Amino acid sequence: MLKVGVTGGIGSGKSLVCRILSILGVPVFHADEEAKRLLAEPGAVRLQVEHAFGKDAYPNGELDRARLAEVVFNDADARARLNAIVHPAVRERFRSWAAEQKAAYVVMEAAVLVESGGAKHLDHLVVVSAPQELRVKRVMERDGASAEQVNARIAAQAPEADLLAAASSVIVNDGSQLVLPQVLALHERLAHALPA
Repeated sequence: MLKVGVTGGIGSGKSLVCRILSILGVPVFHADEEAKRLLAEPGAVRLQVEHAFGKDAYPNGELDRARLAEVVFNDADARARLNAIVHPAVRERFRSWAAEQKAAYVVMEAAVLVESGGAKHLDHLVVVSAPQELRVKRVMERDGASAEQVNARIAAQAPEADLLAAASSVIVNDGSQLVLPQVLALHERLAHALPA
């Protein structure tokens, strides 16, 4: 079974591509949702976060997401500590989940597959690409954020050029090329490919 990653900058259309693949019957693992779950539930990840960031990361027993996000957004060392806790745990959950699937390939959707080093654990990396102006517009409409807020989030992510350099396949979601035919062609290739 092939393990395929789908990534791209905020507003690129990762979720759209994964929805289409899911409709086609491909099992999709949402790494960002799994990371949130691991941070919230009792267990090893939570204990490590409390050790690294203090018990006040979980006031009243609930994760203070806003506080933790503020800490890691403004401090590269803190972000690296959090990532070193969360990313290996998410990869382990993905491995277990993938082993239970019955499909030619499975997909991990994640925002930071390249930056986290997670892409090297996969057989194929799909990058969803879109111009920054369009991504900003999409995220402003979706989240009600300002252009400045969206651009700050984009600046905190890896440059698209780095993602494209790591890509095995690229889906262009620029508003002028149809996404569906690209995803169908990708699905056809992956469904008949063999793991490396």
